[in-house]
Amino acid sequence: MNPTLLTSSPPSQRPMHPSLFLNPAPLRLPTTTRRRIMVSRRPCCSTSASSDQPATSSSSPSPEPDIFGGQKELTGIQPLVKSLSPPVQLAASAILVAGAVAAGYTLGCRFGRSQTAAIGGAAVLGAAGGAAAYAVRDSVPEVAAVDLHNYVASFHDPGAVKREDIDQITSKYGVSKQDEAFNAELCDLYLRFVQSVLPPGYEELNGREVEAIIKFKSALDIDDPEAASMHMEVGRRIFRQRLETGDREADIEQRRAFQKLIYVSTLVFGEASSFLLPWKRVFKVTDAQVEVAIRDNAQRLYTSKLKTISRDLNVDHLLSLREAQLLYRLSDELAEDLFKVHCRKLVEGNISSALNVIKSRTLAARGVNVVIDELDQILAFNNLLITLKNHADANLFARGIAPLSIIGGEYDNDRKINDLKLLYRAYAADALSHGCMEVKKLEALNQLRNIFGLGKREAEAVMMDVTSKSYRKRLAQAVSGGDLEAADSKATILQKLCDDLHFDPQKASLIHEEIYRQKLQQCIADGELSEEDVKALLRLRVLLCIPQETVEAAHSDICGSLFEKVVKEAIASGVDGYDAEIKKSVRKAAHGLRLTRDAAMSIASRAVKRIFVNYIKRARASQNRTESARELKKMMAFNTLVVTELVADIKVESPDKASDEVVEVEIKQYEDEEWESLQTLRKIRPNKELTAKLGKQGQMEINLKDDLPERDRTDLYKTYLLYCITGEVTNVPFGAQITTKKDDSEYVLLNQLGGILGLTPKEIVEVHCGLAEQAFRQQAEVILADGQLTKARVEQLNEVQKQVGLPPEYAQKVIKNISTTKMAAAIETALSQGRLNLKQIRELKEANVDLDNMISEGLRENLFKKTIDEMLSSGTGEFNEVEVYEKIPVDLSINVDKARGVVHELAKSRLSKSLIQAVSLLRQRNRSGVVSSLNNLLVCDKAVPSEPPSWEVPEELTDLFAIYFKSDPAPEKLSRLQYLLRINDSALAAIRELGDRVLPVGAEEEEFVF
Repeated sequence: MNPTLLTSSPPSQRPMHPSLFLNPAPLRLPTTTRRRIMVSRRPCCSTSASSDQPATSSSSPSPEPDIFGGQKELTGIQPLVKSLSPPVQLAASAILVAGAVAAGYTLGCRFGRSQTAAIGGAAVLGAAGGAAAYAVRDSVPEVAAVDLHNYVASFHDPGAVKREDIDQITSKYGVSKQDEAFNAELCDLYLRFVQSVLPPGYEELNGREVEAIIKFKSALDIDDPEAASMHMEVGRRIFRQRLETGDREADIEQRRAFQKLIYVSTLVFGEASSFLLPWKRVFKVTDAQVEVAIRDNAQRLYTSKLKTISRDLNVDHLLSLREAQLLYRLSDELAEDLFKVHCRKLVEGNISSALNVIKSRTLAARGVNVVIDELDQILAFNNLLITLKNHADANLFARGIAPLSIIGGEYDNDRKINDLKLLYRAYAADALSHGCMEVKKLEALNQLRNIFGLGKREAEAVMMDVTSKSYRKRLAQAVSGGDLEAADSKATILQKLCDDLHFDPQKASLIHEEIYRQKLQQCIADGELSEEDVKALLRLRVLLCIPQETVEAAHSDICGSLFEKVVKEAIASGVDGYDAEIKKSVRKAAHGLRLTRDAAMSIASRAVKRIFVNYIKRARASQNRTESARELKKMMAFNTLVVTELVADIKVESPDKASDEVVEVEIKQYEDEEWESLQTLRKIRPNKELTAKLGKQGQMEINLKDDLPERDRTDLYKTYLLYCITGEVTNVPFGAQITTKKDDSEYVLLNQLGGILGLTPKEIVEVHCGLAEQAFRQQAEVILADGQLTKARVEQLNEVQKQVGLPPEYAQKVIKNISTTKMAAAIETALSQGRLNLKQIRELKEANVDLDNMISEGLRENLFKKTIDEMLSSGTGEFNEVEVYEKIPVDLSINVDKARGVVHELAKSRLSKSLIQAVSLLRQRNRSGVVSSLNNLLVCDKAVPSEPPSWEVPEELTDLFAIYFKSDPAPEKLSRLQYLLRINDSALAAIRELGDRVLPVGAEEEEFVF
C-alpha cells in the first residue's frame, strides 16, 4: 500500500445528514466511551522469542494499557505448566503415572497383604496419577492463551505483533490454533483490536484502519470466517448500544459507527464479504443501504485525501489519488465529481481573496497587483489541468481532470455574477494598461470567461466597455499630440489603434460618431451654428473619418430636435398667434441650424401630421355628418393659416405663390373627359372669381398619405363630399330637420381636403364616381322593382342619369346589373317551382341570357335529373344518346361525365320499376299501359344494357310479350324485349300462331275502362 495513505490527517467534520440504516426508533441511553489506538506504519523493534517484553516505538503515541484487558495472571498449576516444555510435560506425566502405580502397588501389598489388594492400590493411585497428568495436559491451551494475551497486551503498538512470535507460542506449548481456548483468545484479541481501530460515530475514518486490521489479522493468522464473525459481533454491540440509547445525537453517532463498520469490513474481506458478512440477514439491512454506507465513507476518505492536494499538482499526486480511489472502492463518477469540487474550492479561495482586495476602500496599485496575481494563479492552475488532461498517461491519473469551472459552486448564482464581472473587468483593464492587447492576454481572458461561466454577451459587454475607454484614451493622445492631424492617412492611424487594442472598427466608428455628436451639441448651445463651429466640426469629421451619412444623421437628430421645438411652439401658437415674431424664429431655426430643406420639412411634417390626426380623430368621434364636417373645416383652416405659412417660412418664399402652384398642378391632374359630366367633380375646380373670394389656398405638401389607410382617407373625403351635396342639417324641436344649402366654395375646400388626405386624382374621381353610381343605383332599383325594362322606364332612367351626371356606359352597367339580379331571382323561383323546362332554358340561352351565373349548379343538376326521368318514363321507347349525353349537358353547363353517371343511376333504378309497373297494368288488363311500361323498360335497357330481370311467374312475362307483340313494334325492340323477358323461340312461335286470339284480352279490358 502507498505509504502516504498512513500519514495522519485531521478528523473531518461530522456530516449533518448521516445515512440511516436501522428502522427502529432510537432509545436514549448514556453513550459508552471507546478506546482507540493510533496505528503507525513503522513497526516496533520486538525482542526475541524467548523474551515476552517487546520494545515500544517512539514514533507512535502510547495507547491505553487496557486495550486488550491488561496482563493476565496464571493460577493453580498453570505456572508449573508454563515452565515445562512439551517433551518435559510428556515425560513428567509418564513418570507421575508410573510412580502412582508403583506407590499404589506398594501400599496395597503393605496394608492388604494380598496380591489383589496390591493390584487395587496400584489401580487407584494410577488413576489418580493419570487424572493429574490429564489436568496438566488440559491446562496447556489455557496457559498458551494467557501467554498469547500477555504477549499481545505488552505491545504499545499492536501493529508490531508478529506472526512468527505467535507461532513460537503455539510451538512452545505444543497447541493448535484450533484449540478452543486458544482460538477463543485469538478471536477476543481480534475483536478488541477492531473495536479500538474503528473511530467513534462523531469521528471520521483516516484511511489507515483497513490496512491495520488486515495486518493484525494476518499476524494472528485467524481464519476469515472467524474474523468475519468478530466483525458481526462488533455490529451486534453497536446495534445493542443503539437500542439502549435514547439520545437522538447518540443514535445518529451509532448509525454512523455502523456505517463505518460495514465499509471497513467490506474492504477487509474484499469480494468474500458478500457471503462472510450477512448484514441483511442479521441486521435487516438492504443491499442499497450497504452500498450507501460504502459510498458515503469512500467519499469522506477521498475528500480527506484531496485536502492534501494543492494547486501544485504533479503526476505522483494524481497517481496517488487514483490508487486511493481504487483502495476506497469509490466509483469513477463520484471521484470525478469530488475532484472537480475540490478544484473549484481552490479557485473560489482565489476569487474570494481577489474580491476582498478589490472591494476594499483603500484599493491602490499594490492591491490591483494582488488581484491580478490571484487571477493569474487561477489561470496557471487551469493551464496545468489542461496539460495533465492531455498527458500520455492520463488514463492512469485521478478522474475529473478538466478545465476549471465555478458552475455549481458558491459563485454560481445571479447575486455573485456582478462580482465575477468586476474581476473580469479588472483583468481586462490590466491587459490594456500598456495601450495594446497581447494575444496571450486574449487567450487568458477567454479562459477566465469560461472559468467564471460568463455568457458571451456579458463578457463582450465588459470587454467593450474597457476597450472603449482605452481606445478613447489612445485617441485623445493621438489628437492632442498632433500625430493624427499630421498623418497623411488618418484612416491608417485609426486602424492601427484598433489593431493594437483588438477593437472592432465598427465599434470605433460608433465612438467617433458619439464624439462628433458631443461636439455638435456644444456648438449649438446658443441655438445656431456659426462659421467657426462649422469649421471645427469639419476638422473633427476629417480627423475621425466620419462618413457624410453619419454627419447628416447627427445634424438631423440634434439640430432637428431644436428645430422641432421651434416648430411645436409655432404650431401651438394657433391660428391667431402665428405672428411676425414666430415667423422670425422659424426662419432663424431653419437656416441658422444649417438644416437641409428636406430635413426641415420632414421635422415639420411630423409635428403637423400629429395635429392633423387629432382633428381627424375628433371628426370620426362626431355624432353626425355636420359635426364631422365642421372638424374637417377647422383642420383645413389650420392648414391654410398656420401650416402654409410654416412651410413658406422654411422654404423662404411667398405662401400665395406656393399655393397657386399647387392648385394649378391639381387642376391639370383632374382633367379627364370621361368624368366631365360629374357636377361634383367640376365644382371642386375653383374659378378665378371664387379663388379671389376665398383668398390664398392651403399647402398640400404635408399630407396624411402614409399615415392613414386608403379606406379611411376615402371615407373622410366622402363624408365631406356628402356634406357639400346635402348641406348643413340642423335639428329643431319635434324631430324636424332644417337643411341649409351651401355655395360652391365648400367644393373648393373639398379639393384642399383631398390634398391634405393625400388622395390621388384617380382616388378622388373614384370617390365621386362611386357616390354618383350609388345615387343612380338607389333610384334605378325603385324604377326596376319588378325587373321589367320598358321604354318609359328607359327614359326615366336616362333623366336620372343626367341629373346625377353618371357617364352613360356606367349607367347601362348598373341597369344591366339590376335587371340581371331580378331576372336571376325570377328564374330560380320558376325553376324551383317546376315552371321552367329544358325548352324554355334553351330559348333563354338563345336570347343571350347568362344562365350559368343566374342559376346555381344544384338547380341545373336537378333540372337535368327531372328531364332524364321524364324521358325514361315517357312510354315512347325512344332514347337519343347524342341528345342525352351531349346536348342537354352543354345547354345546362353540366359536366358530361357527371351527367352520364346520373343517367346510368336513374336507368338502373327505373328498369325494375318499369317491369313491375307493366305486370301491374297486365293484371289490370290495361293493354296500352302495358305497352308504355315495356317501352320504358326498353329505354332503360338502352341507356344501361343489363341482364334479364327475374320474375316468379313466367306466364305473366309471356302475356306481356304477347301484348307487346300485337302492338306492331320495331323488330329490334321486339328482339331485345324477348331477351329481357326470357321468351324462348317456341313460346314466340306459339304467340305468332295465336294471332288475333289474344284480342279478347283487350275486350275484357274494355269492361274495366271507365
